Amino acid sequence: MVDVVLYIHILGATAWIGGSLLLFALGILLKGKEAQEQTYEYLGPLYGYFETFWLVVLLSTGTFLFFNFNLIDVLTLDIDESKLGYMMSNKLFYVGAITLFTIVHMRIALKTHKNERTMVQKIVSRASSMMIFFLNLIVLWYAMQLRHILS
Repeated sequence: MVDVVLYIHILGATAWIGGSLLLFALGILLKGKEAQEQTYEYLGPLYGYFETFWLVVLLSTGTFLFFNFNLIDVLTLDIDESKLGYMMSNKLFYVGAITLFTIVHMRIALKTHKNERTMVQKIVSRASSMMIFFLNLIVLWYAMQLRHILS
């Protein structure tokens, strides 16, 4: 059972980070504002639901694995003395940050789909999107380190 949940967790991470990389590449590689707007108009809602689904999968499977391996005890260790505690607490912090940034980003995206965004909405939306992208890479790094420590 644990192997199935871990498999689903890794599949979810692949979909989540892969989707993030795809949209990041589209934002850079699509030339012209009109091409970007058309792509995001059609791809945006689908991508949002796709990513929300996988984020829920990641949070659910991650919670299961966290409690299954009794990692809550790790968080009570002194992070200066426990590499596992340090890595786990940092990963959880960044996962929480990604979740909050995703909520902010999705609220703006759903509220303004097919409408003009204000300057503040544009800045917050783009900033949250960039934060999600970079924090994904950090969480992936911590996940690799944790897997190494736990194996």
